[in-house]
Amino acid sequence: MTSPLCIALVAGEASGDILGSGLMRALKVRHPDIRFIGVGGPLMEAEGMQSSFPMERLSVMGLVEVLGRLRELLARRKLLVQTLINEKPDVFIGIDAPDFTLNIELQLRRAGIKTVHYVSPSVWAWRQKRVLKIREGCDLMLTLLPFEARFYEEQGVPVRFVGHPLADTIPLESDRAGARAGLGLAQETPVVALMPGSRGGEVGRLGGLFFDTAERLLARRPELRFVLPCASPQRRAQVEQLLQGRDLPVTLLDGQSHVALAACDAVLIASGTATLEALLYKRPMVVAYRLAPLTFWILKRMVKSPYVSLPNLLAQRLLVPELLQDDATPEALARTLLPLIDDGREQTAGFDAIHRILRRDASNQAADAVLSLLGRSPSL
Repeated sequence: MTSPLCIALVAGEASGDILGSGLMRALKVRHPDIRFIGVGGPLMEAEGMQSSFPMERLSVMGLVEVLGRLRELLARRKLLVQTLINEKPDVFIGIDAPDFTLNIELQLRRAGIKTVHYVSPSVWAWRQKRVLKIREGCDLMLTLLPFEARFYEEQGVPVRFVGHPLADTIPLESDRAGARAGLGLAQETPVVALMPGSRGGEVGRLGGLFFDTAERLLARRPELRFVLPCASPQRRAQVEQLLQGRDLPVTLLDGQSHVALAACDAVLIASGTATLEALLYKRPMVVAYRLAPLTFWILKRMVKSPYVSLPNLLAQRLLVPELLQDDATPEALARTLLPLIDDGREQTAGFDAIHRILRRDASNQAADAVLSLLGRSPSL
């Protein structure tokens, strides 16, 4: 008789907590007596995780912020590695947070513990030498996107494409009429969603640009209405300040980005993970982004990919327009977006095909891959 499994997981932020809890739930269905240790958020704790310390201590963004907490992060990682080596779990699963988890995987694998990394860092786009560390420290890479799996296969890293959980949760056809009714928007009115990002810096660089674009669109189509989901109360206050002095028919939402996407006809959107959500809702989009000039200059020389937005990376072609830096002007954005409000069928046909590829029941696929690595029966 085989002994109960002990699985260690570490997630560093809310998105990892969602992935981790889904994986834990799928593993428990297959092996009800399983034990979980490591670090997770409230969703993973609700599935039975005994978290070594609060996940929020790992949720640090920005170089300056990381430097301010570096001593604490290194001390926590050192103690965690030693604890896990003593506990000897059957497998360690690092969920995203590569700067924290890849080093743990390397040390644990050297200590004879099997390791899995769930969610690929963007090694295919920049800092490609990280793949050498991944190959040395990782028994199995689980990717959410198919082109990532191809990259790892070429680099000799064991990999399984498991699909994207968002593609499982977002329906193949969304309820536009219901979303509009919920927002009090007339069914026949053309609606554009404005999504300038979730961080203060993004909204600071793109908010005014998006509103300038909206004014140009409105001059050509006076019946247009706009919706803008705000990621937090701070972002809402920032957006309200940017709107002062403008006469734009824009509905601000608290969160509710999925409602905005379901309700709209087209999207003006910052490059980032929200573009995947817009793709899954089958909404035609124009992608825009601006960075500090020096940052853009550096990244342009470091990034190997011909595209920046996820829809184009997934399609492996220019499926959606990308207007970056100096090319992202109000006139150019309005001119590019205007025809998509009435007819974005070429884009949306491509989006539908991608949605079906990504819709693979990711949590169950990931659970089966982990159990196969351990030589345990993955099937229910």
